[in-house]
Amino acid sequence: MKIHFFDILLVYDSELLIGVTYMKRYDATALGELLIDFTENGVSPQGNPLLEANPGGAPCNVLAMLSKLGHKTAFIGKVGNDMFGDRLKTAIEEAGIDSAGLKRDNETNTTLAFVYTLPGGEREFSFYRNPGADMKLCEADIDEELIAGSKIFHFGTLSMTHEKCRQATKKAIEIAEKSGAILSFDPNIRENLWDCMENARRQTAYGMEHCQILKISDNEIQWFTGEKDFDRGAAILKECFGIPLILVSLGSAGSLAFMDGVRAFCPAYINPGTIDATGAGDTFCGCVLHYVLKNGWRKYTKDELEDMLMFANAAASIVTARKGALRVMPSPGEVEAFIKSYDN
Repeated sequence: MKIHFFDILLVYDSELLIGVTYMKRYDATALGELLIDFTENGVSPQGNPLLEANPGGAPCNVLAMLSKLGHKTAFIGKVGNDMFGDRLKTAIEEAGIDSAGLKRDNETNTTLAFVYTLPGGEREFSFYRNPGADMKLCEADIDEELIAGSKIFHFGTLSMTHEKCRQATKKAIEIAEKSGAILSFDPNIRENLWDCMENARRQTAYGMEHCQILKISDNEIQWFTGEKDFDRGAAILKECFGIPLILVSLGSAGSLAFMDGVRAFCPAYINPGTIDATGAGDTFCGCVLHYVLKNGWRKYTKDELEDMLMFANAAASIVTARKGALRVMPSPGEVEAFIKSYDN
């Protein structure tokens, strides 16, 4: 039996749900990369591509969505002591994310990513991260009180590509588990950042061993399990790692949720204004965590899981029609209005 603390402590096993009062300062804290996403935004008179410097990084995108939905959030990570680091600190603070856990590195520049959108909407990433400041996060940078004061701790694998930041991530995970937080994991694999994909597989498995909520994309679950059938892939992950809630994002095909033998599916909201899918999966993940925070960590029915997916799919669809993710997350009213207009 695992213990997880919300404002009300929920002791959850297959038969029992007990309430005990316990306060936490933050709804969610995330650890990982905070970087600049350079995305295409037109062509100059000389025919050169114009690039827009958008604040990004999957963990902070998730927090930005949660903050937009009214939750108190905090971030742990490292940026350079440079102009981009200044802009990123300002951006997350403007998004309502507590920056107390954000560290600065005087020797290494802020990580940069160049995003190229391929025909059909798929993206190609080029990273300037050899090294990047996010890789320099170390165990001494981890704020134990911040993590222990959080209801949910969210992480991915980009903070596990190299030894120093990997050990920092694992220390944070250990603190979160001891504090009773719910752990949320999104692998968010970027193949060109790994020395080899076998190492990526090992670190992904580590994340799966230490989470209660897994958000994984269609191509990632196929890569990790070797199964093209998502139901069989999810069953393998459940059997191997015992993850209570597994969510599979399917892009334009929608999304799936699996929990305690219950399967739910929701089709995507296709947005005719789609220009860039960057951050859509993070938006989806933030909405899932919002549902858990709002409704408590417990078994969800099929109808409840479908409601969770519907809201998350709609929010993700809205973001695909906007440049950048962290600064353009939709409000609850925008999501509800989008769903209503789509249904009509």
